[in-house]
Amino acid sequence: MEKKIAIIGAGISGLLACKHILEKGFSPIVFEARSGIGGVWSQTIESTKLQIPKKMYQFSDFAWPPSVTETFPDDEQVLEYIKAYAVHFNILPRIRFNCKVTCIDYVVPGNEDFPSWDLWGGTGWPFSPTGRWNVTVQDARDPTAPVEVYQLDFVILCIGKYSDLPNIPDFPLNSGPEVFNGKVLHSMDYAAMANDCAAELVTNKRVTIIGFQKSAVDIATEVADRNGVDHPCTLIFRTVHWIVPDYFIALTFKSLNRFTEFMVHKPDQGFFIWLLVILLSPLVTTHSASCDSYMQPVIQLTPYVWFQLWIFSKLVEAYLKRKQPLKKYNMVPEHGFLKQISSCMFTVLPANFYDKVEEGSLVLKKSQSFNFCKNGLVIDSEETPIATDIVIFATGYKSDEKLKNIFKSSYFQKCITESLAPFYRECIHPQIPQLAILGYADSPAFLYTTEMKSKWLAHFLAGKFKLPTIGEMEADMKKWEKCMKYYANESYKRSCISVLLQIYCNDQICKDMGFNPRRKKWLLAELFAPYCPDDYKYLCWQM
Repeated sequence: MEKKIAIIGAGISGLLACKHILEKGFSPIVFEARSGIGGVWSQTIESTKLQIPKKMYQFSDFAWPPSVTETFPDDEQVLEYIKAYAVHFNILPRIRFNCKVTCIDYVVPGNEDFPSWDLWGGTGWPFSPTGRWNVTVQDARDPTAPVEVYQLDFVILCIGKYSDLPNIPDFPLNSGPEVFNGKVLHSMDYAAMANDCAAELVTNKRVTIIGFQKSAVDIATEVADRNGVDHPCTLIFRTVHWIVPDYFIALTFKSLNRFTEFMVHKPDQGFFIWLLVILLSPLVTTHSASCDSYMQPVIQLTPYVWFQLWIFSKLVEAYLKRKQPLKKYNMVPEHGFLKQISSCMFTVLPANFYDKVEEGSLVLKKSQSFNFCKNGLVIDSEETPIATDIVIFATGYKSDEKLKNIFKSSYFQKCITESLAPFYRECIHPQIPQLAILGYADSPAFLYTTEMKSKWLAHFLAGKFKLPTIGEMEADMKKWEKCMKYYANESYKRSCISVLLQIYCNDQICKDMGFNPRRKKWLLAELFAPYCPDDYKYLCWQM
């Protein structure tokens, strides 16, 4: 009997999953709540463009068109590229648009106690002879329409992290948006507007942006550029982060090779690799915890390693301080550059950001707290309120809560929220059977890394390999958690474990699938040339 597979979401993750599963002979259903594909790329602000070179943000078997000559294409070019991919591989007929999945529920016969299984799903294989997922679907255009329930053998969640459930701070009574006479919205709402509507909203208005990640600095620069010094935009933030120019990103990706990854500690590394890391290691943070118990004494006995660490980090920070007026505007971060990268906090500086600050059209305000008043905002360092017409929260999303809420079972909800360990291979939760989660893992090269996991997942669904026991997977996840906490410390996030070890993670995926992880033709290229999607173009064609 043909296995029934559902993919929830038609963003990049959903399209990749659908394409690779189709190639394995399955006929998946894709449920998409919106009327079009593209995920976050379907709703962006006008100035949005890729943060990484397009060579690192492309499908391995579908190149960018020759007409796109820019290194960092804009949002419209990216969306057209995604749409062209879906058309080329005939994915669109598999998608059911305006179908919002409201919950999923795992159903097994009453005499089965699946939490006690030793093997994932009871067998370690993708499909169970008894377990099924009930997927409840609502017409997104008509909430009053009756829901439909689909019974499926496997579910792939591709619901994304940066949509639907915005993170807005809580305020004391009579100190929040309810006392403000102006308009309050989240960057999600601003991005969802048509460009002309967004421009009309902010033109000649006093706008305040809350936050200092990518959306915050982009919107602030865009508003400042539109309104000039007559109506300056204010950017309020609690923590300053390192933000880098786009050419720095291009240079960084050129240096991501096997040799640089030798400098990063890895879970389960052998003695030779461990010793090599100690000798070459300039890519760690000064943190006393270790990845594995045997590392700690050696690191303590090699103070020159700490000197290398300090030199490497300070060189990068010194370069950014020299190229940007950070000291002038009190914008020097308190944390190190490497700690920030290892936590997946990666923001590209808009080209004219500090030009706008210099001319006075963008005002920077660092504050640990603020409250609303009738005519604006009161921050903790100033007595005079900031007069404001519009406040835009660019404060991120509640991604774990969004993921948790799709499960009907409180047991599965706790699986999501009560552990900080990453998922196995960044897409499988050992305690949640017959389900994979794509697009949850953070990466600067999101398309590239998600495509690799999609190939791995399609191979697994085709029965080409079996998962380890639940205990083995959980032990592997704990090792990754411990190892990445070594670099990120208190900024550790379980969705960000492969940013420093992308090639190593791809090696694991290749080995699981039974393929050679060494994709280059020559030894020197294998060591020193950067890895990119092209290197894995024919991976799934190997059988």
